[in-house]
Amino acid sequence: MRLLHTSDWHLGRSLHRADMRPAQSAFLDHLVDAARAEKVDAVLVAGDVYDRAVPPVDAVELCNHDSARRLGFGSGLLEKAGVHLRTRPGALARPVLVEDAHGPVAVYGVPYLEPDAVRGELPGAADGQDEVPRGHAGVLGHAIACIRADAEARGIRRRVVMAHGWVSGGAASESERDISVGGVGQVPAELFAGFGYVALGHLHGQQTVAPHLRYSGSPLPYSFSEASHRKGSWLVDLDAAGAARVEQVPAPAGRRLCVLRGRLADLLTSAAYQRYEDDYVSVTLTDLSRPEAAMDALRARFPHVLVLAFEPEGVVPDQRGYRARTAGRDDLAIAAEFVRHVSNAPPTAGEERLLASAFAAVRTVEAEEAAG
Repeated sequence: MRLLHTSDWHLGRSLHRADMRPAQSAFLDHLVDAARAEKVDAVLVAGDVYDRAVPPVDAVELCNHDSARRLGFGSGLLEKAGVHLRTRPGALARPVLVEDAHGPVAVYGVPYLEPDAVRGELPGAADGQDEVPRGHAGVLGHAIACIRADAEARGIRRRVVMAHGWVSGGAASESERDISVGGVGQVPAELFAGFGYVALGHLHGQQTVAPHLRYSGSPLPYSFSEASHRKGSWLVDLDAAGAARVEQVPAPAGRRLCVLRGRLADLLTSAAYQRYEDDYVSVTLTDLSRPEAAMDALRARFPHVLVLAFEPEGVVPDQRGYRARTAGRDDLAIAAEFVRHVSNAPPTAGEERLLASAFAAVRTVEAEEAAG
């Protein structure tokens, strides 16, 4: 049995307002070509097809090509076309059965399970037969137990699970939506013991938690923390006993991401940065004072610069809270300190006069309003 594991397409998402639709379209075309070339029996998409609960029309068209309206008719109709959705917690123990020369493979889909929201909807819980433990590990543990029981009842030994969540040992990026508080949202990898392959989604870095337990990662980088990621899918071969052999299928190489740090003059003139000129760029300037019109200057050399930060060399951030930093200071002093903070230089005499004039104007308006 040959499977292609992918996830976290996030169709409709941008990268700091950069349009990712052409890259997303190129990936989907690649995925179709790979499935045909590798003679894949099933494609596993482990969640986050769209970036939002109500996706824009163009994102739906990306997923469904010329048949965007089909999705609205529901999973029953889609299954007749070979597209099987598992979005309801109550249906997670109902597998998709795929046959090959060695017999059936049971593929189970576990959607993201928000513990308090779905405890009463899980198999065995809706009719009051089972008491489902609280928390992510308890809810997912109950779900996996239901899946094991179903597979045992069917007598199927080759079992695949798709799940969307954070399994302990997986490394996060900056672009995933937070589903945990203080690590509480993580679940132990041991929950998935005994399955031939576990196709995970949610974390955007392609990674191996255990040989049979893997994240495909997002096919495109959605944050600069992913600049060094090798994006792709997993090609999974299940043998007659259900054991998995896995290899990477690289995703198309789109525009690269790079993170640059240095003084503006160096970034604009040094030949060392020439190879980044066509990349998506995040820049941190280290000049002692904030350069004027820095973004415009950077864009002249790096047309796809998306992020600009300012961290002057040798400056130690003030760790005090806002109340402590402003105690005993008048409005003009606080405004002057703000100018110093953003530019790493004190306000000029002209800027101080402008600030004083602005505060005076505000006080005049306040006095007139108070007088009626």
